[in-house]
Amino acid sequence: MSILILTACIAFLIIQIAWLKINPFIAFIITALLAGLFLGLPINTLSQTVQKGLGEMLGSITLIIVFGTCIGKLTVSSGAANVIAKTVMGWTGRKYVRLGLMITGFIVGIPLFYSVGFVLLVPLIFSVAHQFKLSKVYLGIPMLASLSVAHGFLPPHPSPMALSSILNADIGLVLVYGIIIAIPTIFIAGLLFSNLLKNIKTESDHEILNVEEVANHGKLPSFSLSLFSALFPVFGLTLTSILPLFTENETVENICKTIGEPSMIMLISLLICTYTLGIRMNRSITSVMDDYAAAIKDVALIVLIVGGAGGLKEVMIVSGVNETIVGALTQINIHPFLLAWIMAAIIRVCVGSATAAGLMTASVLLPLLQTTGLDPNLLVLSVGAGSLMCSHVNDPSFWMFKEYFNISLKDTFKSWTVMESLVSVLGIIFVFILNSIIH
Repeated sequence: MSILILTACIAFLIIQIAWLKINPFIAFIITALLAGLFLGLPINTLSQTVQKGLGEMLGSITLIIVFGTCIGKLTVSSGAANVIAKTVMGWTGRKYVRLGLMITGFIVGIPLFYSVGFVLLVPLIFSVAHQFKLSKVYLGIPMLASLSVAHGFLPPHPSPMALSSILNADIGLVLVYGIIIAIPTIFIAGLLFSNLLKNIKTESDHEILNVEEVANHGKLPSFSLSLFSALFPVFGLTLTSILPLFTENETVENICKTIGEPSMIMLISLLICTYTLGIRMNRSITSVMDDYAAAIKDVALIVLIVGGAGGLKEVMIVSGVNETIVGALTQINIHPFLLAWIMAAIIRVCVGSATAAGLMTASVLLPLLQTTGLDPNLLVLSVGAGSLMCSHVNDPSFWMFKEYFNISLKDTFKSWTVMESLVSVLGIIFVFILNSIIH
């Protein structure tokens, strides 16, 4: 009965978001309260349970998401993202232009939210398409595949960060494994798949998009400085995760454990970017702080949605429904990674939000880790892959792609939806391959 109640509550959550158009944060809170009520939690402790789950979730990831958003904002406003893009494009030239766009999308996509990276890089795609007289969709899919993979697989993006927190994964290892899986995925789903899209034409140019439009607060940073600043979180998380594996020095291990704590790495990265991309570029500290304030406003709702998912997770734990779920799931003759992928994919198709799909799935799957000895890092990537499945009309990214590239619904399905589905399927395939190698 408890599983039926939980299933009904998740279905109601999907209906609220997809059909009634209720804000996902409010929908999560309503669902958590209803789930607790029907699962038999005492009414006088119900709200405290939801608050506890919300607080614990926000306490673990708020700093990381906020700092990461500020770094991304400064990367854009300082012109560093454009410097990276133009430099990579200069290296590849016309012959390997799609490879250059793909690499650019991956580099820029790590510190930036998908929507920010999309708006930033689409003008570059249009500029290159005009220069080389090539299809915009043909050029754009490799870059957007990179952005999508980074959004679904790699910290410090909200979904991988929240999944890592819920499933008790090591964020550094999630990042390392995610990059290993991402490279072949974007090569196939982006570079190779786009060869089939040469004949998709946009109806007209979008004059509002101008690739030369960058901030003029001061001088532009160099490529090396831009790359170092934007990717310092990646360097830091990777180094502090790998270094202890090659040494038995307790002091080194303690330093890596302290500095490598994700919120510490993100704070250090933020301070470095404030100097390298702000003060050093002749910008006032007030101007930089204004950028940070705008970035925090943009990410506030995402943080609240993640917190709402934490409230639902706490209700499941306190009610004991998680133990019931374990008993039921362990009877299903299917690998837990594939089960996680299927669940996330179904919810993604229904809700449209990759982040919401990942959070819903992770809350249900958490008990599996306690009985099956699964690698939580690969489980995070399995859920992340499933959450990218089959983007269609209920996904804002679907419409962003269609409207910016000015193509028909049919061509949007043929290009964007198929690309996202390929990313999802290839992601789970490479999770299994990586799992067989490291375990």
